[in-house]
Amino acid sequence: MAAKDRDRFSTATRLRLLGEQTAARVYRSQTKRQARRSRLTGRAALLALVLCTMVVALAYPMRQYVSQRAEIANLERQRQRAQERVEQLRDLKARWQDDSFAEQQIRRRLHYVMPGETGYVVVDPGAAKQAHAYPGAADRPWYANVWDGVDKSDASDQ
Repeated sequence: MAAKDRDRFSTATRLRLLGEQTAARVYRSQTKRQARRSRLTGRAALLALVLCTMVVALAYPMRQYVSQRAEIANLERQRQRAQERVEQLRDLKARWQDDSFAEQQIRRRLHYVMPGETGYVVVDPGAAKQAHAYPGAADRPWYANVWDGVDKSDASDQ
């Protein structure tokens, strides 16, 4: 019977049928691959779009968050410095409340002496050399010397 079935179809017909079957199998496998590829490509594109949207949407708030955290840290450092300064000023105020500290500062800063004491002022040797720097200072009027002293004082401040 197998020989009879083979005889019934010509070789060309058999080749045509075999080619159509092969073409159908190839077409089905290609459409499955294309469907799979296009589906994955679409999903990947959607995922990429969602990720890009999230990055863009979160970029500005994250930038704000980071800048605000930096500003908070800066303000904390300023607050800490101010607190330390307040503590220093409180300590200084408490020291000024002590009479012996106030007396010591008055003596040192204002060169005061107690009754019966003799006050001495030590002159800087460099200051004497500067006074002799103007040899004709004694020949000039007093106000010119005062004005020169003011000019020198201004120059030393700068």
